Amino acid sequence: MASNSDQQSMDVNYIARLARMNLDALEARQFQTQMDGIVDYVRQLSELDVEGVEPTAHAAPIQNVFREDLAQPGLTQEQALANAPAQSGGQFIVPKIVE
Repeated sequence: MASNSDQQSMDVNYIARLARMNLDALEARQFQTQMDGIVDYVRQLSELDVEGVEPTAHAAPIQNVFREDLAQPGLTQEQALANAPAQSGGQFIVPKIVE
């Protein structure tokens, strides 16, 4: 991070190195301009008076809609193995994979 007189600026080249990204000079200038704009916007937000405002995760109330968890019948062993390309002793036979 580089610091200016009264504000801090995030160094895009440093962030790119951390992310193992290779940026050319044009990309670095473009991303630096964008990053500075984001940091300035966040700085503006931090100056807002939010006294008495309750923290929220969403602007509108959201709730999960769950279905009732009911046990339902599954496949029989014969049904599960009906389309198996290979089976033996009531089990699927799969190719051995060793890396």
